[in-house]
Amino acid sequence: MTIGTGSSDATPHASTGKSSENRGIMMIDASVAPADIAYPTDLNLLNESREKLEGIIDVLYDHLKGDIAKPRTYRQRARRDYLVAAKRRKASPKTIRKAIKKQLQYIRRDIGHISTLLNQGASLDLLSRQQYKSLLVIQELYRQQEWMYTHKSHSIEDRIVNISQPHVRPIVRGKASAEVEFGAKIMLSRINGYHILEDLFWENVNEATLLQKQIERYRERMGYYPEAVLADKLYRNRDNLNYCKARNIRLSGPRLGRPLKNNEVDKKQERMDSGMRNAIEGSFGTGKRRYGLNRIMARCRETSETSISLIVLVMNLEKWLKDIFVLILRRYFLCSKWGYSTLLQAI
Repeated sequence: MTIGTGSSDATPHASTGKSSENRGIMMIDASVAPADIAYPTDLNLLNESREKLEGIIDVLYDHLKGDIAKPRTYRQRARRDYLVAAKRRKASPKTIRKAIKKQLQYIRRDIGHISTLLNQGASLDLLSRQQYKSLLVIQELYRQQEWMYTHKSHSIEDRIVNISQPHVRPIVRGKASAEVEFGAKIMLSRINGYHILEDLFWENVNEATLLQKQIERYRERMGYYPEAVLADKLYRNRDNLNYCKARNIRLSGPRLGRPLKNNEVDKKQERMDSGMRNAIEGSFGTGKRRYGLNRIMARCRETSETSISLIVLVMNLEKWLKDIFVLILRRYFLCSKWGYSTLLQAI
């Protein structure tokens, strides 16, 4: 999509004194597009895994029915053991740990039963595509949960938090509403009122390390470096500051180290940048409230990424339609200042 040039986002500050080689203002920020999953807990994940394994055992045993005795899964006892902790209003850590241990034992037994059935003539071809995928995910989930139980830890690399969507990872954000979110981490840049999806990750990456790459993308699109990059304090590390200084780019925010005395000019510039940067913050809010960015309903990794990209596209299309509408008003009502101003007040 062609980037417009008439928005206030591209108006450079007159007080900066930058050379004409750098033009425009680039706003950048990161957020999370949460997936539509239940809040994951270790006990609930293990219980769901056990139930799926029991269904797989039933399918494999039907092929060998009459030749061997059906493996005992103790599913009713396992369900009762799960509900002992799940139904408590506030279960103690000791109770939860005991319940997790039991569910791990049931899952280990069920995985052993599946191996035995396969050795006795059953085939994985009997499983549906979803069951086969769940079996692979559950084996990795069991390994992670057993490691965390043994080491008394609540974190592990590439932790699985949903069986049907194993690509989803916990993203620590530290927000007031949710300290941890589960979904894709997206990085948006706002140029002339339009949004560009710079990067999308399913891991918790540090967005400050990607600033230089995104500035180079800006240069590829526009043909020149931006005059200023408006970002939060996370981006103001020494590498990014040195990079921007070498290219005559002003990176918004306070200077590193001890603040200087009588720096009213810098404080004023910082307040102006902070006010302008509210636009990219508002873009995330608009995308989540109006366009569904707060809950991605797609289940597959590829379709989730497509949904996020389409949301950004629709946001840009709405901006484009508004610009077209304003141009039409200017063209047909410019001769009548009274009619033009009245219509602008009406809309």
